[in-house]
Amino acid sequence: MNSREIAYNVLSDIEKNNNYSNMAINKYFKNLDISDQDRGFATELIYGVVENKYYLDYIMDKLSKIKSQKMEIHVKILIRMGIYQIIMLDSVSDYAAVNETVNLVKKFDKKSSGFVNAILRNVIRQKETISNVDIDDKIMYLSTKYSYKPWMMKNWINSFGIEFTEDLLEANNEKPSLYLRTNTLKITRDELINRLNEMNIKCYKVATIEEAIRVENLKNIENNKLFKEGLFTIQDISSMIVGKVLNPKEDSLVLDVCSAPGGKSTHLATIMKNTGKVVSRDIFEHKIKLINSTANRLGLTNIEAECSDASVIDKDSIERFDYVLADVPCSGLGIIRRKPEIKYKEKAELKGLPELQKVILNNASKYVRCGGNLVYSTCTIQDAENIDVVNNFLEENDNFELVPIDAVNVDLDNQDKGYLKIYPNIHGMDGFFIAKFKRVR
Repeated sequence: MNSREIAYNVLSDIEKNNNYSNMAINKYFKNLDISDQDRGFATELIYGVVENKYYLDYIMDKLSKIKSQKMEIHVKILIRMGIYQIIMLDSVSDYAAVNETVNLVKKFDKKSSGFVNAILRNVIRQKETISNVDIDDKIMYLSTKYSYKPWMMKNWINSFGIEFTEDLLEANNEKPSLYLRTNTLKITRDELINRLNEMNIKCYKVATIEEAIRVENLKNIENNKLFKEGLFTIQDISSMIVGKVLNPKEDSLVLDVCSAPGGKSTHLATIMKNTGKVVSRDIFEHKIKLINSTANRLGLTNIEAECSDASVIDKDSIERFDYVLADVPCSGLGIIRRKPEIKYKEKAELKGLPELQKVILNNASKYVRCGGNLVYSTCTIQDAENIDVVNNFLEENDNFELVPIDAVNVDLDNQDKGYLKIYPNIHGMDGFFIAKFKRVR
């Protein structure tokens, strides 16, 4: 099976089953014996098509009598793949893009091959003009050019202004960097960099976080010897900042109420140098196994993972913990670079989130002992899920106050007030919100 056919299979799975691209890729690539080059090209095609879906359909609709909405899904996916290669991939010749796509069409639907061939040849002929988005309405223009639901464009323009929004859209189009968090219980960052360099992996220190490394050509991570030895784990910088903000002391009792897949829990356990205890909870049983297996790989013995619903109060936990983390379910609009499908969420899908977030934050606050700390975090940039939830919580809980964040220097406008607003276009990392409270009585 060649890389284009693999890409087609994954794109079909994403489209038909509403799957996240990273999960679909992992599922399909797991047992495939293909070269790094083929793997890389298939991945590039998958993400490229998902990220540019509306834009590719817009070009298709300029050239086809049958509009994309009326097309059979497999034909539409194959045309998207072809257009993406012609318009957006310099590494592929136009001839190869058409030929290989038409060969695939013949494999799945012979009768459509002439139709697909004609559209792709037209794309080549009109390449200079066809790629322009000729829409006057600003919201629809941005929605088409960058492939987002129009409601998001309207929301962001209202919240941030047009210039910031266009900057944000450009930043979300950039390929996200891959970051490792050194397992400082087993190795220093410098030693880990040396060992990775020996494997010809390019590494760069990250100034913001002393255990973070940016890597460039690390492939097939789960089979990497150093990963298996538990010398590092994969985690984005914004996510590491959460652990730094909570910053638990050694021998503390810590609770992470929504912890899967366990990146923040294992970071907190490592910050405490494997002392004390981190109670790591999640609502799904299979995710508890995931947390335990990560903790075992990293050699952490101070994590206790248990199944629990953060939206239901746990009377046994009241006022027990020195530190509590509520990293709540959210719209994910800060991590679009990693999960491009988020761009196509309907507004209605996100409607109930702030209410759920308020419930979880309120419950989490009950578990903090007097003098203890509480951190609230999301991977979104929506005020309705972030600062609005925090302000609502403070109005209803006068025994908590925001405290300045001094463990990191990230958002100098807000961290003295007790929270961080992190944006991909400003900070060059995943969009996040982090607020730190202290229980004062």
